[in-house]
Amino acid sequence: MEHWLLPFIVFEQDTMLKALLKIDENRQGFVIVVDKTDTLLGVLTDGDIRRAILKNHETNDSIADIYTKNAKFVHVTAGFETVTELFKNQAIKFLPIVDRNGKLKNIITKSQMHTLLLQDIHASLSYNFFLLDTSIIDHEIFQRPWGFYKTTVLNDYYQAKVISVKPGGQLSLQSHNRREEHWIVVHGIGNVQIDQSLVSVTCGSSVFIPKGAKHRLTNTSDKETLVLTEVQIGDYLGEDDIVRYEDIYGRA
Repeated sequence: MEHWLLPFIVFEQDTMLKALLKIDENRQGFVIVVDKTDTLLGVLTDGDIRRAILKNHETNDSIADIYTKNAKFVHVTAGFETVTELFKNQAIKFLPIVDRNGKLKNIITKSQMHTLLLQDIHASLSYNFFLLDTSIIDHEIFQRPWGFYKTTVLNDYYQAKVISVKPGGQLSLQSHNRREEHWIVVHGIGNVQIDQSLVSVTCGSSVFIPKGAKHRLTNTSDKETLVLTEVQIGDYLGEDDIVRYEDIYGRA
């Protein structure tokens, strides 16, 4: 069995206390129940244990009667299409991955699946998904004085965002040394300054921002939010690749 699975493994004869200690160790809220041959028997969550205690079970009781024996799982040879379909069920937060003999080979959580998609990582179901930094999902929405942006894809060669500019909001006049940007307006009205030119934009407008060009986006409506999709392409996509020249919020 892969070493990264050990904090998730319990046996049917183990106590609820031991299962809780494992859950505390892995910090994922669940464990996988296997037999001595590593064959999948079922799953157990911290919620299952909480409900058992409310029914007067003791922490020294066996988990044999409280774990879920008909848990959903996927085979290691399956594609991510199967995983995606199963994760459409809101009740499924994680999936054991087994070989053709039913032996546990891996685990994938829904947050790990989202992280793979967000970072455009290509992997098989044998990949160690616990190497992923799933916190990127929790912090992908960033507040700014003019509104917010949400990262939808981030990897080494491009980044995609949804940018929402509140009525009257304005991004700083800025440039980037290491990336170009492609914008498509999906809602609202505004104008875009690129170097010395100024163009009006509405729903469906597309704008190309060359590397090094000074540019600024303004929502010219006093009622409607301006929303656009942005794709950044370059050899570096960090937020510190911003040179600000003017800013109505005092950040220049």
